[in-house]
Amino acid sequence: MGHLFADRAEAGALLAERLLFARDPVVLALPRGGVAVAEPIARRLGGVLDVLVTRKIGYPPTPELGVGAIAEGGEPVLDLELLRRLGMTPASVAGVVEQERMELARRVAVYRGERPLPDLTGQEVIVVDDGLATGGTARAALLAVAAAAPGRVTLAVPVGARETVRALRGEADEVVVLATPADFRAVGQWYASFDQLTDADVLRLLGER
Repeated sequence: MGHLFADRAEAGALLAERLLFARDPVVLALPRGGVAVAEPIARRLGGVLDVLVTRKIGYPPTPELGVGAIAEGGEPVLDLELLRRLGMTPASVAGVVEQERMELARRVAVYRGERPLPDLTGQEVIVVDDGLATGGTARAALLAVAAAAPGRVTLAVPVGARETVRALRGEADEVVVLATPADFRAVGQWYASFDQLTDADVLRLLGER
């Protein structure tokens, strides 16, 4: 198994070439990793770059297991079937949802301050992440964007799990993905360099636009 991309910047540059149909887009990156992919896309397309902050809602005993997600401007999107299999209800994760709302608000304040999201009404919007595993945060992001009445929405990722990509095709006008490997286990396995970004990294990338 080889790496598909040297790093997120290379992945974003390759992805940008598949997005040349977009005219004056608003490029919304899912922080933190998605920002490093989105910056070269926004630069290549001459679009506005901003973040759309999302947070995974974790299963309380094992927070790494996502049972849903929340995006700024949207309501929690829960995997009800997974919750049922775990013997839980939406009320069971209400405390986690509240914690993630607080962290989401903190990150919005750090990344954007008092500035609101760009007006998406009638706009060409590209939602970008560094990959799709379960797709929970991407789904929450797309629902939040759809509520803002955009003209057209594209989800763009360098790599994703096949089933997840297939499931999300109904959530956007178009899904652009460079690779859907059969042996997908985690997003990071397809990058030679997949360092975790910091808030400072996000601000630096946003400041380059």
